[in-house]
Amino acid sequence: MTQASTPVSTVRPHPIVEYLRGFAVLRETRLEYWGLQTINLLDMSAYFALTNIIIVMLSEKFGYSDVWAGYVWTIFSAVVSLTMFVMGAVTDRLGIRRSLTVSMLGNALGRAGLVAAGLLSEETLRAWTGPLGFDALIGAAAELGGRLGVQNAVVSHRAALAFISLLFLAPFLGMSTTVYQAGNRRFTTARSRSAGFNLWYVIMNIGAFVGGAVLDIVRLVLRWDMTHIISFGVICSALGLSLTYLLIRTEEQLVGPDETPAPASDAPKRGVLHSLGTVLRQPAFWRFIALLALIVSVRAIFIYLHALYPKYWLRVIGPDAWIGFLQAFNPILVIFGLVLLIPILQRFSVYGMLTFGAVISTLSLFVLVIPAWGKAAYITSIVSLLVLTVGEVIWSPRLNEYTAAIAPRGQEGVYYGLSVLPWFVAKTIVSLLSGHMLQRWIPDFPPGEPILRDRLAAGQIPFWDSPSALFLILGVVTMVGPILAILLRDWFTSGARWQKDQAAA
Repeated sequence: MTQASTPVSTVRPHPIVEYLRGFAVLRETRLEYWGLQTINLLDMSAYFALTNIIIVMLSEKFGYSDVWAGYVWTIFSAVVSLTMFVMGAVTDRLGIRRSLTVSMLGNALGRAGLVAAGLLSEETLRAWTGPLGFDALIGAAAELGGRLGVQNAVVSHRAALAFISLLFLAPFLGMSTTVYQAGNRRFTTARSRSAGFNLWYVIMNIGAFVGGAVLDIVRLVLRWDMTHIISFGVICSALGLSLTYLLIRTEEQLVGPDETPAPASDAPKRGVLHSLGTVLRQPAFWRFIALLALIVSVRAIFIYLHALYPKYWLRVIGPDAWIGFLQAFNPILVIFGLVLLIPILQRFSVYGMLTFGAVISTLSLFVLVIPAWGKAAYITSIVSLLVLTVGEVIWSPRLNEYTAAIAPRGQEGVYYGLSVLPWFVAKTIVSLLSGHMLQRWIPDFPPGEPILRDRLAAGQIPFWDSPSALFLILGVVTMVGPILAILLRDWFTSGARWQKDQAAA
């Protein structure tokens, strides 16, 4: 009589444990990778410190109205985005070490110009910048503003220097992004590449948290001039420049011990115009663009975080609002969300998670429809940011997966590149309108008069003139896109490669 064999049970580790173990492969990277991530942390801390406060500084320090501050923000962010299209080629030509050197130096000089505009007196700036032609620039800007019937155009050397410093800074910020992408690939092996990019994204969010914390430390703890938030960025750029020389010593592609360098392809390469022409004739591409157009309003919420929310918090909570803490809330939640949710969500449909997450993020706007002011606005803001982040962690990674699934093999890069266009258009439009939205629904009142918080508390602001009305309008407009994406699911997923793989299996 034979004894029945006992089945051997295999216990799989928890998905979160598996996810964290995935980073262990980074042990095979070299010093350059970790140097790049250190520079990334410094650079992102400086970047988010700037973007979290600049819309406020443009008005409070440099004299721009809400509308003109929105215009300046639009030009600045548009130049950052546009230069990213060409900086990839520049990075390839200069190499990672020299590109990092140029970008860190440019970042330091641009931020130093903003610091000078914020701290030096108008008389000193006039003496320094007058011979450089600033007087003519200011006169032309004031004349243009008068013709357009817009008040508070560029009327001072302080405002002009701030504008020129932002324009100077923008292309170097765009260059930094392309350098990190190239460096993450160059300094990781094929086996560690995925973990390398994941860690880069986590560190970027840590930098966003640090940037928000610096905001409140400078404004509310140390009670320094808010210009020193930008001074912090100058120091970060200088440290990044030093670390580039110390830690980025080689640019050779890292190859694992069991890997062989990829051989150069002998296949003829098609021109850019040929590739674009091929893609534009594909029905899948237009389905892809249509979906991006539907959910781009959800991505626009992250524009509101920089263009609307800082002034909203200062005017609805009060001048001493902890706007840095509120800005840091999203990135720190993203870090925990990536660890806790991504391993679990990978078990579900890519498209289902994409649309479901977009709906959740949109609900964050409806939370702000609840009338709140003073400390109560902290509660609604935190709940809104929590809902936004849960949705972001669900839908944002799925968008990349959808792009890879819908694009024909070998054309994923073209699809990713063209996917920036709907975002760029929406970003420009929303930024242009941001100042007008603030002026209409979240206005700043003259000194000596009750601020918006006190008027809301006294019931002096009708609902359709209040911030609640603005977020209701934004929420309704934003929700249309995800709902249509859900209703048209079959059309948007037609031909996706994950369906073909399942059918073959």
